[in-house]
Amino acid sequence: MSEERIINIISNRNYESRKTKKNLIYKLRKNGFEPSETYSDKAELNICIGGDGAFLRAIHRNAFPEIPFVGINTGHLGFFQELLPNEIDSFIRRYKAQDYQVEKIYMVDATVCTKKKCFYLTGINEIVIKGVRSKVVHLEVFINDNHLQRFSGDGLIVSTPSGSTAYNFSAGGSIVYPSLESLQITPLAPINSSAYRSLPNSAIIPGDAIIQIKPELRYENSILVLNDGMEFKYDSIVSIDLTMSDKKIYKLNFSKDMYWNNLKSKFL
Repeated sequence: MSEERIINIISNRNYESRKTKKNLIYKLRKNGFEPSETYSDKAELNICIGGDGAFLRAIHRNAFPEIPFVGINTGHLGFFQELLPNEIDSFIRRYKAQDYQVEKIYMVDATVCTKKKCFYLTGINEIVIKGVRSKVVHLEVFINDNHLQRFSGDGLIVSTPSGSTAYNFSAGGSIVYPSLESLQITPLAPINSSAYRSLPNSAIIPGDAIIQIKPELRYENSILVLNDGMEFKYDSIVSIDLTMSDKKIYKLNFSKDMYWNNLKSKFL
């Protein structure tokens, strides 16, 4: 008896997603696969139905699995979700024929150290350091122990290449091709005056570098850390170290031109 070919189906609950999920499950079973609506570690593939938010939640909730993902877009932007509901038949045919590439998604790790202990976060798109209730913050920024700047403004985004088209892009940061091992620091409303001088533009940092951010003493309790949009508040922050994560996510790519076509269709 042949081994079951399990495929995890991860979906949000909007009408279009539920309709797409029902159709997908029917067609997968028809082609000899075993769809699972509860997450199975024995699956060979994760199919995420929804928008980019659903994709990010699926990865966080399932602890950054090594099982590759493919996304069916029923949301708005859908930068991670490359397939449309009407492409299910083509997707199954190409998947069975192994007509695809597996690409890596690089992530960012943050070590947030307070006066009492350290906390660890992993972000897919970005980790943001900003002031609570939109207060101005003053942050000392170091790259590999080299002092870069004393930043004053709303905060800083540290984004991955995949995340460069998300919050980073909206804040004026650069678009970085996903296969480049790098992180990007992008300022949020930097203050430049006779009293304060901050870099006005983003900086792209090598993937093996350590970015260290230290809030001024009087701002140690005024810092908010956002991990892919999820808020975390820590008391008495001493430093935040950010590095490219050793963990990686894997995603199916059905066209070498998909990234550029996606970029044009979503943003131009």
